[in-house]
Amino acid sequence: MQIYSKLMAQSLAVPERQIAKTIELLDEGATIPFISRYRKEVTGGLDEVQIGEIKHRYEKLRELAKRKETILSSIDEQGKLTPELINRIAECWDSAELEDIYLPYKPKRQTRAEMARKKGLEPLAKIIMAQNERDIRIRAEGFLNDEVKDIEEALQGARDIIAEWVNENEHARNAVRNLFRREAVISSKVIKGKEAEAAKYRDYFDFSEPLARSTSHRLLAMRRGEAEDFLRVNISPDDAHGLETLMKRFVRRENTETSEQVEIAVKDSYKRLLKPGIETEFAALSKEKADKQAIRVFAENLKQLLLAPPLGQKRVMGIDPGFRTGCKIVCLDAQGNLLHNETIYPHPPQHETVKAGMKITSLVSAYAIDAIAIGNGTAGRETEQFIANLRYDRKIQVFVVSEDGASVYSASKIAREEFPEYDVTVRGAISIGRRLMDPLAELVKIEAKSIGVGQYQHDVNPTELKHSLDQTVENCVNLVGVNLNTSSVHLLTYVSGLGPSLAKNIVAYRTQNGPFKSRKELLKVPRLGEKAYEQAAGFLRIPDAQNPLDNSAVHPESYYIVEAMAGDLHCTVDELIKNPELKRKIQLDQYVNDKTGMPTLVDIMSELDKPGRDPRQGIKVFEFDPNIRTIDDLREGQVLPGIVSNITNFGCFVDVGIKEKGLVHISNMADRYISDPTSIVSIHQHIQVKVLEVDKERKRIQLSMKV
Repeated sequence: MQIYSKLMAQSLAVPERQIAKTIELLDEGATIPFISRYRKEVTGGLDEVQIGEIKHRYEKLRELAKRKETILSSIDEQGKLTPELINRIAECWDSAELEDIYLPYKPKRQTRAEMARKKGLEPLAKIIMAQNERDIRIRAEGFLNDEVKDIEEALQGARDIIAEWVNENEHARNAVRNLFRREAVISSKVIKGKEAEAAKYRDYFDFSEPLARSTSHRLLAMRRGEAEDFLRVNISPDDAHGLETLMKRFVRRENTETSEQVEIAVKDSYKRLLKPGIETEFAALSKEKADKQAIRVFAENLKQLLLAPPLGQKRVMGIDPGFRTGCKIVCLDAQGNLLHNETIYPHPPQHETVKAGMKITSLVSAYAIDAIAIGNGTAGRETEQFIANLRYDRKIQVFVVSEDGASVYSASKIAREEFPEYDVTVRGAISIGRRLMDPLAELVKIEAKSIGVGQYQHDVNPTELKHSLDQTVENCVNLVGVNLNTSSVHLLTYVSGLGPSLAKNIVAYRTQNGPFKSRKELLKVPRLGEKAYEQAAGFLRIPDAQNPLDNSAVHPESYYIVEAMAGDLHCTVDELIKNPELKRKIQLDQYVNDKTGMPTLVDIMSELDKPGRDPRQGIKVFEFDPNIRTIDDLREGQVLPGIVSNITNFGCFVDVGIKEKGLVHISNMADRYISDPTSIVSIHQHIQVKVLEVDKERKRIQLSMKV
């Protein structure tokens, strides 16, 4: 483990001791949210992003260690393992270098070089490689046999062996690798005859740029076009430079016949073996880098979406808008339970506007509705206008809610289990209403990559994407905290230390025994042991618990500290929480001990000020421009209100109230240079934009935030 800490300390610029302690906690089964929140003294205050990176790199290094064991075993089985080789492999922590070391010993398929060796031509290859012979053709005659018919065949076989030697030479591979690193250009061309059907890749029909400067979204777009068989993508440096580098290393310049043979072999090795191999390596590396950037953007967007402001426990009407099929209406109580559902037809072709209006106002009155959530899909703007024009007997807030992923949820197993007696349209309306009440609690039920805030999410490594998004969801859930007595199985699943099985056991116990009265009662849940309790307890809330700390982020392991504070002030814990004057009398340094340091004490005091507080901001009502309904209503120069719906590394997409989303390119986001759009905008942020260009044919809208 010490070597892992040392290697990571060099690349992460984090002290080795902090990394070593973090790895210890991870090995003990601690989760990232738990470590970042409750083990600050141990890690030196590393946050969840840093701890997540340590965990990711630790796993990669362990995988590399296993690969080294496999390589050592393979070479040993061949009887070729030497002390020098053992040391080289032990000290190597670069995967490309490790594979270069292994390449000469790697079991080979039936290569041209292997076939030549079987014909007895390796000694001839060594003679040629020495480049001392003046008349190599005479020497080649000595290698003719039943399998080698003539001199040309003998020389060709020898050159094949030399080509493989060049390819397996570490210095040669590093030289070509460095050339790719400095000079590689990525290019794409449309496949002839597919121009029409590949129209969306028009920008890449004849495109090239230095690989080092290729952005994530451009590289992923080219690779998608290649996967769909519309584009041919190539990565290559200047071949003349590559060959020149190799010639200097392998070819003597005496112009002997053997030197000419080596030159031919080197050219063959570069074009047939070395260059394609390094190109594949750089294609994978560049794709991995692009994936990482795209996944980072997606994870940040998802975090902002999950932490979107909740309306809270209000009685909500959810509306899934539609024209021909009508608008699906649901009424939900303050806990999100379904009270009523039906369908109205206020739009064409039925035009039952009056009837629909009377139904809405009566339902608002009958179920004491506080707010109305309208999906932003088809007929969303028309429905919003219809709802806004009605008169109610109470104050009603109207919100437009993103439908992204709602159809995925409504057809999912989770939705069928929750509402087996209702069809997908009713489930969709319920999801829309619940999203307004608590976006986090509802969105965790949907596969993260279906929520619609990613950049090329279907093109990146699915394993890495899932890992990152799952971790993002877990971090968000634990940042907010979870009501132990009302949360669903799906929300509890993401609580630190729980998972699907324990989440189900908690809900089953709650159903059988009634609401939890204390956090300690969790230990009565089947299969929930001390370790799971330690990891989970601080993130679970019990609003009406006898001990007020059970509704706070103070961990049960620290209750004794708060109790000691209250005892020293001659008051109860409840009185301490409610009385700011008492809290101001506390001298924190008096409570520092070998287990609890100042970072934890500061967190405790912050929590005592607002126990159980929700870190999410309050929700705001937003209104689109009533004159903008379709792309035909847009004109250059218009200034419109909009909502940021997605962020990429090249800008952000903005909803201005029509089907098509407009793009604010990164160059139009501010009057200064910016490299990261997230430094300017966030998901669901309300902004003003100016219309720069409208391409109705391609349904593209260019916007600017420089209003």
